[in-house]
Amino acid sequence: MSKAAFSVFVFSFYLFALGLILVVIPNVLLSLFRVPETTEVWVRVVGMLVLILGFYYSTAARNELTSFLRATVYGRLAVLIFFIAFVALGLAPPILIMFGVIDAAAATWTGVALRAQPRT
Repeated sequence: MSKAAFSVFVFSFYLFALGLILVVIPNVLLSLFRVPETTEVWVRVVGMLVLILGFYYSTAARNELTSFLRATVYGRLAVLIFFIAFVALGLAPPILIMFGVIDAAAATWTGVALRAQPRT
């Protein structure tokens, strides 16, 4: 497995964990963001989507799908930009930026690894 694929494979475990938490015990995570507890299904739907993204990331990494790995760099960097905008607009508490930083750091890891490997 290339270093870029490995970085995305590792990130998929973060997505699996986050998705599982959102599906099974979403209010624990929501409380970290000072968001009121909910019994609505929307947060669990988001968790399901995160789990599916984790599956996609894992599959792409194991199959060395370089174009997908490259696309995840841009997508994960966008997460930080969106989260900063949500906080700046008063839609979310500042701690949300922490999750964007995790995504951006992982994206940077993948981007650096992609630049280091020869293009095919």
